[in-house]
This record gives sequence, structure tokens and C-alpha cells, in this order.
Amino acid sequence: MAGRAAVPEVIWERPERTGRGPRPAHTRADIAAAAVRIADAEGLDAVSMRRVATELGCGTMSLYNYVPRKEDLHELMVDAVSGEHEPWEPSGDWRADLLRVARQTRALMHRHPWLPRLMSPVYGFSPNALRYLEHCLACLDPYDGSYGTKMQLIAMVNGVVTTYVTNELATAERTRSLPWSQEQENAVRGAYLGRQVASGAYPRLAAAFTEDPGPIDLEAVFEQALARVLNGFA
Repeated sequence: MAGRAAVPEVIWERPERTGRGPRPAHTRADIAAAAVRIADAEGLDAVSMRRVATELGCGTMSLYNYVPRKEDLHELMVDAVSGEHEPWEPSGDWRADLLRVARQTRALMHRHPWLPRLMSPVYGFSPNALRYLEHCLACLDPYDGSYGTKMQLIAMVNGVVTTYVTNELATAERTRSLPWSQEQENAVRGAYLGRQVASGAYPRLAAAFTEDPGPIDLEAVFEQALARVLNGFA
């Protein structure tokens, strides 16, 4: 395939323009933006080199001169949306700042629902991802711990956010596919659960539901999960 390297390489060290000749018709930013538009509208599975080339009005083979592999295209996409993180001057309260980072990341993933599928350490060192990590470490300047511990903390916060948003997106997708309302679904399932708990077969569950009958505040669960992670590092 044209443009493919015979050995591993980092897309960020690959020149956008190689050798002599006319100026490239497209930039990596153009390519990433086109791929992100497709993924936002139709999902990650709709993104292909052919589809992006069509979006840009160029030949598929010519696109490989800019982006050798589909994995490189995914990395460009992750970097592009990572640029939406808005850094701020750290407040000096590392917990509050990391909570703010987590909320911003959650909002970002909801704007780009395909992003959790591409959350991988492989894509974690693009230019915008590095700026994000540097900002997180700046927020953790007041934290009395090694940089290794700080990186673990950042990774765990990102893990909580990614897992939580993945569940949110899956639930929303399932809800859209139902032939009835979510309220009807919850009522039927709630009644079934009530009968099972009342049967006496699950005394600990019965005690749990008696202690806290709900409904579950999902926003509070998100905040509590993050708080527990932060408390574990305090």
C-alpha cells in the first residue's frame, strides 16, 4: 500500500510533506476533522479510508500518502478531539481540579460517543494528549506523591470516566431501540425485582433495598466513584 512504512513509526514524526513536488492538497487536521465528522454522525464503524477520501474529494490511494494506516487515522481522530480539553490555571486544590478534568472528559466523550472505543495508551502520547497530561500533572503539583503515583491517579480517573460513559452510552442506545418507553421498562423490571426480593430468597438484597430504596441518582454515583478514587490517593 502506498505510503506504508516497512518498520514501526510514529505518525507525529512523519513529515506531512515529503520530498519535492506540489504542496499537499490536505493536511492531517483536514483528514482528522473529516473522520471525526463521520464518526460523530454515523459511528466509528462508518470511518474508513475510502469514506474519508470521499468526504475530502480525493482518491483513497492518495490518502495513504498522508495517513499510512487506519490505526494512524484513529490516532489523528483522538488527538483532534483531545484538543477540545480546555486547560485552566490550577486552583491549588488538586481534588477539585481533577474532578473538573473528569467532568470535562465526560462531556467530551458524550460529544464524541465513539471516543471510549479508542481510549488506549497507544494513542495517549499525541500532541494534544501530551498537553492534557501536562495539565493534569500541573493540577497535581500540590499532591505529595511521586510522578509515578500521579500518573496512576490520572489513569484511574480516566478509567472511571471511560467506564461510566461507556455504560451511559450503551444504556442510551438500548433505550432508543425499545418499542416502549423507558418508564414502562423500568416499571415492569422494578415490579419483577420487588417480587424477587420479597420472596425471602435474597435477604441481603432485601436489607440493602430497605436501607436505600432509591431511585438511584446517577449523577451522584459518578461523583461518588471519582471521590472514592481520589480519597484512596489522599
